[in-house]
Amino acid sequence: MKLRVGVVGLGNAWETRHRLALLSLSDRFEVRAVCCDVAQRAELVAREFGASAVDGYQAMAACPEIDAVLMLAPGWYGALPILAACDSGKAVYCAAALDLASDRIRDIKQRIEEAGIAFMAELPRRHMPATLRLKELIATRLGEPQLLFCHLRQRASEKYEQSPFNQTVTPETRDLIELVDWCRYVIGGEPASVLGVLHATDGHGTNDYAMMSLDFSSPDAPGTGALAQISCGEYMPVRWQEAISFRPPSALQVVCANGVAFIDLPSTLIWFDDAGRHMESLESERPVGEQLLSQFHRAVTSLVRKSGDLEDAYRAVQITLEAKRSFQEGRRLAVDL
Repeated sequence: MKLRVGVVGLGNAWETRHRLALLSLSDRFEVRAVCCDVAQRAELVAREFGASAVDGYQAMAACPEIDAVLMLAPGWYGALPILAACDSGKAVYCAAALDLASDRIRDIKQRIEEAGIAFMAELPRRHMPATLRLKELIATRLGEPQLLFCHLRQRASEKYEQSPFNQTVTPETRDLIELVDWCRYVIGGEPASVLGVLHATDGHGTNDYAMMSLDFSSPDAPGTGALAQISCGEYMPVRWQEAISFRPPSALQVVCANGVAFIDLPSTLIWFDDAGRHMESLESERPVGEQLLSQFHRAVTSLVRKSGDLEDAYRAVQITLEAKRSFQEGRRLAVDL
């Protein structure tokens, strides 16, 4: 079954992920309409896919020739395209779930459940080949994770656009939220407490580095479970191009009961156990964009309603906001979601 889809928003990942995935999966998806903040760009993309450029997401969602809505950027409209899709009973693939205002995510989730539509939030780090292989190794060879060290050295060109509907999730916070969700997925549990640290570059609230420590122990036995240290920052000036690319740290280091693994996204995994070093290059695996859209296609065509991803997005946002409050209050905080 080929899904007829309407695209709302063309974000930073359009050229590198979504466009290529839609072209590769042309046997499963047919782009019928494109809606974007920049009309000229919408027309160019619509022309490439043989679709129509439309002015509004509401008309797109209500169109009988559209089966599903692909919301690929936060834009000025916030969660409104999701609500419009709910009103029209259309499935939603949302690449901007982590950009939604945290105080509205629960309401949006309720609307989705009432409408009975399939909803999938794009959480790409979970589905990258190296992460999927790591989860296999944790189950078979490496054992339970004990320590995670997750770091992202940001570049100005890699930052996300910010939705005017949500001033809480800044481009810097957006990266932290995605890292939090990644660590939750690898460990397979929820943190009991969080400690946050920020470093300011000036006296105007601009931060160049953020770090948090997540304790996944049970609340009555702190320090006995997995511990994740997550950090990211843009602490090198753009003019220092050579320094920025010098010895970037592994995106994720995981110390397990029976070994240790190092991940460089999207497809490099090096791990060690009693037998020594093992290096796996997973470049032959399908790109993450194709995997995610294929899962969405199955969710829609199989009529198995999927909406749990929005709860994962909500928890990651809330944990990140609690880390900021921890820094402001100067103490570790219990995570009670």
